[in-house]
Formats: sequence, C-alpha cells, structure tokens
Amino acid sequence: MSFLRSASPLRPPRHDLYLGIHKGIRAFMCETLRRVGSMDSDDDAELAETLAGVSLLLDFCRAHLEHENAVIHPALEAVRRGAAQPASQDHAEHETSLSIIAAQVNLIGESRGCTRARAALRLYRLLAIFIGENFLHMHMEETDHNDALWFAYTDAELVALEHRIHAMIPPAEMALALRWMIPAMTPAERLEVIGPLDDLRPHLDARALAKLERGLRRAA
Repeated sequence: MSFLRSASPLRPPRHDLYLGIHKGIRAFMCETLRRVGSMDSDDDAELAETLAGVSLLLDFCRAHLEHENAVIHPALEAVRRGAAQPASQDHAEHETSLSIIAAQVNLIGESRGCTRARAALRLYRLLAIFIGENFLHMHMEETDHNDALWFAYTDAELVALEHRIHAMIPPAEMALALRWMIPAMTPAERLEVIGPLDDLRPHLDARALAKLERGLRRAA
C-alpha cells in the first residue's frame, strides 16, 4: 500500500493531539538512528553514551504507548466500537519490538571486538525497522484517528483529553518531550506550547521547575 497516494487531503485546522508529540518522536528517532549508524563500537565512551540514548528513546516510546492506550484509545472506542483496535494491535507489536531492541542493547554492552561490531550493526537495522513501522503507524493515527476524533469531539474536548495525558507525565519525561518537540515545531506551533507553560510554573515544585527550565534551554 502506498501511504503517499492514500494520504488524506488538507482540512480546516482543528486541534491535533498528535502533531507536536509526533514531530518530537520523529526527530528523536531519526537522531538516535543516525547516532547508532555512525557509532564507533570500539570507543567505549561513545558506545556507552549512544546506547544510553537508545535506552532513553525506548523508555520514551513505551511511555507514549501507555498514554495513548490510557486516554486516546478509550475516546476512540467511545466513538465507534473497534475504532482503536488496529492501533492497539500495533502497540502490542511495538512493545515486543521494544523488548527485542532492549535485549540487543544489552548484548552489545556484553560483547567485544568483531562480535560487538556485528551486534551494533544489527541494532542499527532493528532500530531502522522499528522506526519505519512507527512512521507508518503515526501516519495512520494522524489521519484515521484524527478523522474519528474531529467528527465526534469539539476542540475544547480534545484539549481536555490532552490535559489528561499531560497530567500522567512526570516532570523528567515532560522535559525530554519538550527537548525534542520544540525544535521540530514551526514558530507558531512552538508558541502555542511554550505560552501555556507559564500558567503551569506556579504549580511545580523547585525540582520539577528546574527540570522544565533545563528542557526548554536544550530545546531552544
């Protein structure tokens, strides 16, 4: 199937639950894949840093699945029974893929020499497959899911769903999300995200606020 030929036409602007986070995930995935592909597996420091980045991406992806499963999929099922089933199946498969990639990361850490180099190449290819599958999956969510959500919910109701997701996210995870989302956005999209954060600052403790500020500085 060609997703280019099946892409939905442009529609009047609506609140898009997927836009910012998916831009950030795509950027995070592409940069991590680039780093793994160019990694010197004989350089222990570079190897450790790169593998830590892969593990961070895997944890972030796993948390993202949990957020969508907990909030967006029930909203879709409330519109039409079975509407979230294809994505739920994808998510189950992604969980398996995340475990496979995590095991490969551990294997590289335990390997040496030529065995390590081969294991690193396998990690690169596994990660590339996972990212490719996720790009197609995100396209499906941005088209099929948005069609269903926009038909059934007002923008105010979609914003409320988004706030429910934000309430699930601990400060460190939010800072990481912003680190990748903000640079990937257009200036107008960026302002929509950063502006409301000023209203949240009084509700954050000192540690949470410091992490948020660090995330925003890295994203600038």
